[in-house]
Amino acid sequence: MRIGLFGGTFDPPHTGHLVAAQDAMVSLGLDRIVFIPAALPPHKRERRLTPAPLRAALVAAAIAGDDRFSMDEIELLRNGPSYTVETLRAYRARHPDATLFLLVGADQYAELHSWKSPEEIARLATLAVLDREGAPPLPGPGVVRVAVTRIDVASTDIRSRVRSGLPVRYLVPVAVEDLIRRHGLYLDGAGPARSG
Repeated sequence: MRIGLFGGTFDPPHTGHLVAAQDAMVSLGLDRIVFIPAALPPHKRERRLTPAPLRAALVAAAIAGDDRFSMDEIELLRNGPSYTVETLRAYRARHPDATLFLLVGADQYAELHSWKSPEEIARLATLAVLDREGAPPLPGPGVVRVAVTRIDVASTDIRSRVRSGLPVRYLVPVAVEDLIRRHGLYLDGAGPARSG
């Protein structure tokens, strides 16, 4: 079995995430992709995140109805920072015969040296760098580039648009948009809207 692991804050998940996952699915011949929302990302401690259960609900809404995708709350259930290496160890123990691919953006790959145990991460999974076609070659064995369809949207943009009262239709799945509105997310610039 070939499994792609796609971690992130997903605050919120958007069309770019889904298209990148689909492109990786095809390019790498994956059997499935598991979205893994991070509880406490070590590299994003400066920003207040939407509570983890709401981000999990957003991911579940984004991937609902697509049998190729699933979600695992492994990092949300673990105490402390969400270290990728710990998640990969758990997946390697659960699926000893699977070929694991860790899907990362080109910006994340550039910072991999600052992650906890980067050498072990590279041993536990093939690094699949989601990037534009025609980008420079990646160094080292165990790293593959996945050319993804360029969708110029980021979670930061979506939060800003919601805060400014601009529409986010077509940038996020309709079910995600509905949850954002129902819970008043991103109105204060960080997480759920404050009352009072």
